[in-house]
Amino acid sequence: MSIVRERSEPRSVPRRPPRRTRGHAGARGGRRGSVWPYALVAPAVLGMLYLLVYPLARAVVISFQDFRLRQLILGHARFVGLRNYRTLLSDPRFWEVVRRTFFFMAVDVVAIMVLATLVALMVERLGRFGRTAVLSSLVLVWAVPVVAATTVFQWLFQSQFGIVDEALTGLGFTSFAGYPWFAHGGAAFAIVVVLIVWQSVPFAAITLYSALTTVPAELYESARLDGAGAARVFRSVTFPLIRPIFMLVLSLEVIWTFKAFVQIWVMTRGGPGDATTILPVYAVQTALADQRYDLGSAASMVTVLLMSGVLVLYFRQLFRQEGEHL
Repeated sequence: MSIVRERSEPRSVPRRPPRRTRGHAGARGGRRGSVWPYALVAPAVLGMLYLLVYPLARAVVISFQDFRLRQLILGHARFVGLRNYRTLLSDPRFWEVVRRTFFFMAVDVVAIMVLATLVALMVERLGRFGRTAVLSSLVLVWAVPVVAATTVFQWLFQSQFGIVDEALTGLGFTSFAGYPWFAHGGAAFAIVVVLIVWQSVPFAAITLYSALTTVPAELYESARLDGAGAARVFRSVTFPLIRPIFMLVLSLEVIWTFKAFVQIWVMTRGGPGDATTILPVYAVQTALADQRYDLGSAASMVTVLLMSGVLVLYFRQLFRQEGEHL
C-alpha cells in the first residue's frame, strides 16, 4: 500500500523564475520612443511660433513705444505706455473707419452666406454633369490668386477701355460712357464688396454643399409627405442639421472680411478719400504716411481686439443656443 501511495502522490516540480517577457521591454521602448512624435512636430511648432507669435508679440511691444523712422534705423525705442492708444482713440477719423469696417463686414458676410447657401442648394439638386461643372467652376474661381483677381476687376471697371462701361453703354446707359468708377466713393466701395464676395462664395458654397450631402433623404420625404414646402423644409429640416457647419463658415467669413487688405490696397489704396478705408488699411496708412509705426501697431492691436470681441460674442451665443437644444 505504501508503494501505491508513493506512486500516486505527485512529484514536486521545482519552479523556475519567471522570464521577462518582451512586452515589458516594448513598453519601456515605447516610453522612450514617445519622444519622437514631439521631436517630429517640434520644427513645425517652432516655425509657427516664429512666423505667427513673434510678429504679434513684436507688434504689441511697438504699440507701447515711441517707434518712428529714427527708432526703426537706430533702435533704442522708449516706452510711452498707453499714449499711442490714447492718441488713436481720440482721433475722429479712427472711429469713422471703425464704423465703415463693421458696415463693410456686415454687407460682405450677409451677401456671401446668402449666395453660398443658394448655390449649395442648387448644386444639390443638379445632375451629375451639372454638379461637376458647377463645382469645378467654383474651385477654379477659388484658386485664382488675390492680386490677379483684383487686377482683373480693375480692368473690368477701367473708365476708358473697361468691359463694364462698354456693356452698359451698349445696353443704352449712355451716362456710363467713360464713367470713372474708382473716383466715386460709393462705386469703389461696391466694386470692392463684389470682388470679395466673388472670391469668398466658392469656399462657403462647397463647404455648405458637403454639409447638405449628410442630410438623410428620408427626412426630406417625411417632410414633403406632411405637406411642407421648400422654405419650411429648409427651415425645419435642412438648416438645423447643417447649422454647425453654417456657423463655422460664418465665423470664418467674419474673420476674412474683417481683415481684408490686399484687395483694397491693390485696387484703391483706401480711396477715393476714405471711402474704402477699413481698419487694416488704416493701420498701414498710419504706419507709412508719417512713419508712425507705433500708431500703426496700436491700430492693428485694436483691430485684433475688435475682431476677437465679435467672435467671442458670436461663440457665446452659439454655445448658449446649443445648450438650450440639449
